[in-house]
This record gives sequence, C-alpha cells and structure tokens, in this order.
Amino acid sequence: MRLDRRTLLSALCGALATIAMPAATHAADPAEIRLDWATYNPVSLVLKDRGFLEEALKDRGIKVRWTQSLGSNKALEFLNGGAIDIGSTAGAAALLARINGNPIKAVYAYSRPEWTALVTRKDTGIAKPADLRGKRIAVTRGTDPHIFLIRALQSAGLTEKDAKLVLLQHADGRTALERGDVDAWAGLDPMMAASEIEGGSVLFHRDASANTWGVLDVREDFIKAHPELVRVVIAAYERARDYAVKNPQALSQALVAATKLPEPVIARQIERTDLSQPVIGKAQADSIRAAGLALQQAGVVPAGTDVAAAVDALIDTQFAPATR
Repeated sequence: MRLDRRTLLSALCGALATIAMPAATHAADPAEIRLDWATYNPVSLVLKDRGFLEEALKDRGIKVRWTQSLGSNKALEFLNGGAIDIGSTAGAAALLARINGNPIKAVYAYSRPEWTALVTRKDTGIAKPADLRGKRIAVTRGTDPHIFLIRALQSAGLTEKDAKLVLLQHADGRTALERGDVDAWAGLDPMMAASEIEGGSVLFHRDASANTWGVLDVREDFIKAHPELVRVVIAAYERARDYAVKNPQALSQALVAATKLPEPVIARQIERTDLSQPVIGKAQADSIRAAGLALQQAGVVPAGTDVAAAVDALIDTQFAPATR
C-alpha cells in the first residue's frame, strides 16, 4: 500500500505529539482552596492564624477559604458534599466514611492525640464501661469519641443497644452531662478538658491506644486534579506544625483565642496531644485497622467488608512531607 507525502507527515506529527504529551494532565489552578479548621486540630489554628498557606499561594493567585469543623462528622459531611477540599478528622472516622462511600484519602497526620475518654459526673456512681448499661450517654455519631464508646462497651460485653445514646455535637454533650441531662459523655478535647477542670467531671475510662490519629483527608477528585496543591498544603501544614512545636505559647494562645477557654484547660489538651509524627503510614494504618476490626466485631461495619483493603484504600503516602 502506497502512502502519499501528506499522509506520512500527518502520521509523523501525530506520533511526535503523542510522545510529547505529558503522562498525566491536571486541571488549571482553582480560584480558591477550601480547608477546615478545628479546635481538635491545633495545627490548623496555627496555620490559619500565621497565614502560611496564604503566603505560599499568593504568587499563584489562589485564595484560601476557611470553614470550622465542629467534629469529624462535620468535616466528613463537608468533604462528601464538596464544601471543602481538605478536612480534619480522626482516622477511624475517616475509615467508616470511606467504607460508606465517601471518596476521600488520608494524606497527613496532624496529631497523635488522646483526645477522647468516657466522662461522667462525680455523683453518678459510674466507674467503668460495664456501668453504662441502661444509662444515657451523649455522643457525636461518626466521630472518634463515638467509636471509642463502641469499643469500650464491647470490652464490657455490651453494645450501643444496651445504653441510651443521646446524639449531640461535642460541646452540647458537655453541657448535657454537667446539667444532668445524661449520665455519661463520650468526650472530646478541648471541651473534655474544660469539663474536667471547670466542671469537676471524671474521666472514668481512658485508653490512649484506642484513640486513632488525627488525619487530614482530601477528596479523591481534588487529588487527581491538583496533586501539586495538596503538596503545597502539606508543606504549609509542616511549617505550622514545626512552629507549634517550637512555640508552645503561641499554640496555647491560638487555642485560647479560638475556644475562649482558659489557659489551664488548653494546657490539659496540649499535654494529651503529640505533634511529633506527621508522616502518614504504617502506624496510622495499624491503629485505624484495629479500630475498624473492632467495629466489625461490634456489628457497626458489615461482616463482609474487607477492613484491611479499606484501610489501604484510605491511606495515601505519596504526599509524605520532609519532616523538620
């Protein structure tokens, strides 16, 4: 078969264009990037207050929009609805959301906290998880405190059905406990520290190992479209984390300003918050997997779910920062 000169030139140009084409194309920069801030994520407060991300994006003309998350459940709702691009959650909460169809990836560990425990008043006679049978418990569904409560009940041979759950956001849970509307509360710092110090509440069940890591979650579509922006955000987060570690008073002041809580309360929260291990990987995966398997045994996660595979799908290590 003979090919004329025009056909040959066309084919050659097509081949050269294919060779020159990049392996992946990404969307143009968005006009803004949307993140949350949360009092349970102290690094987010430093990042927001110091303007590190705004500084990093200034030359690209990208604005930063901040939205407060009152709990992992709210951050996950915002992510699922497209209201934010990057949000702060607990690792186990992110896993449950992923299993339930929320298309997110966990890319960074902003803290290793002991931010939840089971809390009661001094007059209730509640001293251990087994005492919660038939009791009214305030809890925020879909958060690490909720998952912590389920695991604590499970350790006593109980399930959620053996207690009376009162669904409230974290701050309202504290209020309900202190005024006697509930018998116990699955607490979250800094509200939990405030109830402990200001309200005389008792943390009657603690287990630091059952607190899953604080992680940054990103919508999968945002990662695919803007991977370089995810790296910029994590680099800014690293700058804020390093600043928080080296300037604990500034960290305390940021939390006091955001929460309107006194310094002794914030000091209690900070002493239960480890900011030294930001690179996401095996440690977080192991912790989240253990929580997922416990929830599966408790019937919260469907029996047929491959929890290990779900954890692998959740954790994304490609954006690991160079730690300071």
